[in-house]
Amino acid sequence: MNVAAILVGSAAAALAVAITGFSMSQDHAKPAMHKIVGTNPGHVGRGTPLRAEDGHELAAFSGGCFWGTEETFRNVRGVKATAVGYTGGQTSGPTYETVCSHTTGHAETVLIEYDPKVVTYNQLLDRFWDTHDGTQLNRQGPDYGDSYRSAIWTFSPEQVKAAELSKALRQKKTVGQIVTTIKPLPKFWIAEYYHQQYDEKTGYAGCPLLKTGG
Repeated sequence: MNVAAILVGSAAAALAVAITGFSMSQDHAKPAMHKIVGTNPGHVGRGTPLRAEDGHELAAFSGGCFWGTEETFRNVRGVKATAVGYTGGQTSGPTYETVCSHTTGHAETVLIEYDPKVVTYNQLLDRFWDTHDGTQLNRQGPDYGDSYRSAIWTFSPEQVKAAELSKALRQKKTVGQIVTTIKPLPKFWIAEYYHQQYDEKTGYAGCPLLKTGG
């Protein structure tokens, strides 16, 4: 074993982290902050009841392709876990293939567990509006179909009120009619493993967002 080479390699890795904020110790290079963002919001399953950890709350948003939407929320301080999946449709056990047929009524959705002491629901709403175009009906950028619709899925009357007010305020600053729907979250079906944290795992900026927000 070449000890000198190991020491040099370790120093280089540490320097890379210091400069870029990326660690090469995992299978895929990823921002160090992602190490503290989990992948099991609300103990998510395939249509099972959701329950956040004590002191945390849940939120859910549909803003087009769920790869890029998940990635932007994983970079929000106070977000503790995310997962992508399907909701809002009339079928049980949806898969990516059936949802892409645009016959199930399900939307690609990101489920978020967050610490309200660190990030507020209103701040999550602001990030949602900032990173997609709420005036596009059943599409987002190059992606067409109802699975790419803009939607806010709520977990409480307080979230409904906050979402409606946020939408009204955003409309005042938006050219064109915002078509985003606001509805209580029905059953949420976690998507296939390869979709989870796709951008983070691959290093590929899938489904480019309009802007990154604040």
